Parts: sequence; structure tokens; C-alpha cells
Amino acid sequence: MANLNDLSFEELNNAITSIGEPKFRTAQIFKWFSRGVTHLEEMTDLSKALKEKIVQNYTIANVDIEQRFDSKLDETKKYLMKLNDGNFVETVAMTYKHGITVCISTEVGCPMGCKFCASTLGGKVRNLTSGEILGQVATVQRDLGERVSNVVLMGIGEPLDNYENVVTFLKNINDERGMNIGYRHISLSTCGLVDKIKALADENFPITLSVSLHAPNDETRDKIMPVNKKYNIRDLIDACKYYQSITGRRISFEYILIDKLNDTKQHATELVRLTRGMLSHINLIPANFVKESNFKKSDNSRVQVFKQELEKSGMAVTIRRELGSDISASCGQLRRKYSKEGDNDGLLRQK
Repeated sequence: MANLNDLSFEELNNAITSIGEPKFRTAQIFKWFSRGVTHLEEMTDLSKALKEKIVQNYTIANVDIEQRFDSKLDETKKYLMKLNDGNFVETVAMTYKHGITVCISTEVGCPMGCKFCASTLGGKVRNLTSGEILGQVATVQRDLGERVSNVVLMGIGEPLDNYENVVTFLKNINDERGMNIGYRHISLSTCGLVDKIKALADENFPITLSVSLHAPNDETRDKIMPVNKKYNIRDLIDACKYYQSITGRRISFEYILIDKLNDTKQHATELVRLTRGMLSHINLIPANFVKESNFKKSDNSRVQVFKQELEKSGMAVTIRRELGSDISASCGQLRRKYSKEGDNDGLLRQK
């Protein structure tokens, strides 16, 4: 049976009318999903008869809070979310002056194999449905009792590897009858699936595309990102230029600084040359510690020199502020720790 909250408003309307219910029920149910309510017993304005019809014909993709971890260093909150099938994903809420930003997952695990990332250890289990993706945002908003203002698809998984469900999610979260979060308040991060970047450009959502670049040449990128062997840097940059030509949006390039691997002045010079002429922003990220890898983050002096080299060429650069370091807020660390200690999601057995 289909998950009711995986449907767009129009699809939901067709589903509700197909079981003999009036159209106004669609708006009621869609609104409940946008509030983080996925359990029928909590939908107080639905009749018992309608709830029985829903149970007989559909399921609902639940996203429930298994644990919440609150940072003592800042206002970051990390959620371990439990799905219907017992799998877990991670969601992070970060508080800024401009409001609450929620970082969400799009897959259980990740197939991309980036050497510096804990999310990909153990591989991919499955895609999240569009309802499970949306449910993370709605569940956090309900838990905090405050409106979420920004969303980043930068958690566990490669969003463009789950393309169709992510596109449905984007349409649903933007729908004014639901959460009504503007596209310009949404960022999507990809490691560089060139064909899907072009497809997303053709959708012409005015979202921000964040590209996990992490190296300015193929030799270096091949060592840390297996995706580069299929889609090399030149093809990736061409896809980014195409995206920009369609949407008019600035591209954000994510660049993890790994000690003595990609953090020299020469790398900075190559990065300037690679992105010259594009409307772009470079987001420098000191590497997180992942004990399964041998990488070390660049020390602060090397980070500052790298930043200065970029700025001398007129590039817009920031260094990402580390948030929630005391609660394993980086992607995949909590879920993997939880599955190892409790083996609750069966990830290690499945792989």
C-alpha cells in the first residue's frame, strides 16, 4: 500500500476522493502532515470512518524521535529518527540569528563512498520516501514549537541519488497549503551526479545548489571521492554552469580541508582557476574526525592561509562554524555509533 504522506497535494486529493471522501479532507490531512503529525489518532478533525478507510487502503510513513541530544556548547540539537521499518536517520536543528535551520537526511546510509565521511560507512540501505524526508522537518518543528525557516539537504545520503523522492519533497515543502517554506530558503548538497544536476536545473527550483568539491583537480579528488571517476571535475563544473544559467542562482562549493592532502597554496590557486567567472561561494570545512579514516583536519594556520589565498583573488569565502561537536552532530556519527552499541537498526547485519 502507498504511503499517504508521500503524495503531492493533487495525488493526495485523488487518493481521498477515490475512497469516497470529499475534497476538503485533503487539506485537513495535508496540514496534519506539515505539522509533524503522522499518527491517525492525533488527527482530531478526521472521522472514525475516514480513519478506518485510510488504514484499509494506505499506510503512513512515520518519523518518530528515538533520541534527542542537546549541545552544551551551542543551541544545536541532534535527533536520531526512527522509521517504520526500524531503520534510523539523523536530523540536526541549528539556531541562528535568522531562525532555525534543519539539516535532513535523504537515504538510510549512503552509496557514494567518500573517504572522509561517516555516513557512507556500511553503504546504503535504502532511499527515504518523500514523506520521510518531509517528516524530519515537520517533526523537528513540532518538537521545538518554533517555525523552521531554512532547510538543507546535507545529512545522511546523496539527495540526487534519490532524485524522484527529493523532487516530490521539494514541491511538498514549498506548497503553501503545507509547510510553505520558500525555495530560496532550501539548499541541496550533492557530491556531483552530473546528469542529475542538469535534471534538477531543468526543474528550475530556485534553491541553492551546494557542491561537495573538496579538491581542485582529478588526481586529488579521485583519492577521496569515488564519484569523480565517473563524473570528473570538468564535467561537474560544466553541469554547475548549466545549473546557474537556468536558475540564476549562486553555486556554493563545499571544501573539506584535510591536512597536507588538499590544503596547500597550490590547491587554493587551482581552486581559484577552476571556479573563475562563476557566481559562487566557497565554504571551507575543517575535516571532522572519523576514526575509520586516517585523515586529519588542517590546523588553523593552514586554514587561514588557504582562505587568504582565495580572498586575494576576490572570491567569497567563509569557514564553516563547528556546531554541536559534543553531540556528534556531523553526518553519520551518531547513527553509526548507535547501531554499533545497540545494533538497533540492523545496519551492520544488512551490509
